Amino acid sequence: MSTLQKLFRPVGLTELELILDTNSTQFPPRLAWQPIFYPVLNEAYAAQIADSWNTKDEFSGYCGFVTAFELEKTYLSKFKVENVGGAMHNELWVPSEELSTFNDNIVHPIQVIDAFYGENYKGILKNTQAFKNLTVQEQLEKVKALLSDKTALKSCMQTECNAFLANIRFWRDNGLVESDLVNLCGVWGEVFGDLLLV
Repeated sequence: MSTLQKLFRPVGLTELELILDTNSTQFPPRLAWQPIFYPVLNEAYAAQIADSWNTKDEFSGYCGFVTAFELEKTYLSKFKVENVGGAMHNELWVPSEELSTFNDNIVHPIQVIDAFYGENYKGILKNTQAFKNLTVQEQLEKVKALLSDKTALKSCMQTECNAFLANIRFWRDNGLVESDLVNLCGVWGEVFGDLLLV
């Protein structure tokens, strides 16, 4: 019987970038007006928030990502389960001052398991060199062009890791064919090992 419990958290683009900047090991500190960090107990609830809220929110970059991560059940037992609506709307309320300790108890890297994109989604625009001033669709065309040059593709992945992780599901749903996706994931695995792209 597993001693780990999987939790989920919907995040926007800004928070995702901050997570990725820690090698997917930590959630960023809460802002002054955010006294609680609230992971949720099921994927469907996280997806509901990511899809219905984040995709319409400018601060979220008009996109929502569902992250999944695991902690020891014994550690999590100190936090009460809070229900904030229907049967699936269960959360843990972690005081913001305890988030650092919470992060220290995350067992494996935080994974992105789903993504939702609103009509105003533009992709990562601030922290990029290779994709600067390109729309998310133009970024896809650039990636497709790199598929024939494995060395250049690897270099792009290394410098634009966050953009690949944020955009891959958008690209998959908007023109990346299956054979290209397989090729891309294969090269990604050579560069990043166990860090999942899709």
